[in-house]
Amino acid sequence: MNKKPQHAQPEPEFTEAEQELIAQVEALTEALKRERADSDNIRRRHDAQIASVKDVVKGSVMHQLLPVVDNFERALKHVPEDLKDNDYIKGVQGVVSQFEKVMSDIGVTRIKTVGEPFDPKFHEAVSMDEDGDGDTEIISEELQSGYVIGENVLRHAMVRVTMGTPNASK
Repeated sequence: MNKKPQHAQPEPEFTEAEQELIAQVEALTEALKRERADSDNIRRRHDAQIASVKDVVKGSVMHQLLPVVDNFERALKHVPEDLKDNDYIKGVQGVVSQFEKVMSDIGVTRIKTVGEPFDPKFHEAVSMDEDGDGDTEIISEELQSGYVIGENVLRHAMVRVTMGTPNASK
């Protein structure tokens, strides 16, 4: 193997016109990179806006359907003991379960209440029991379910609060 000594090759000399063309190519390359970055940013903003609009639409529809779910749940709480095993009642329970699954699938979740610390971001206190023995406001009863979709509250949970320690009521 014959190895030729490697010498630093001299920079090729360019004419003034060629140097001008090289500068133009570099300037156009930089402009193209900026345009691509701008395009990527626009695409990301657009995708975020679409997701936000979807959440608003889902929230709007769910807000209208929540009273229906509430009524089903209220009806199931007042089923007479002798009808608890009735097929009709089981069918209604199945409808409620199916509705809850659909809500979960689209990102709607129920706000945790009983035994949890009161949080005004998620809960609306309807009454306060002063006879508790703790130093923290704890939810003792849920009067109406609350729901969130993502980070947004669809409806605050209406709750009764007492002074106590977290998760003592569970």
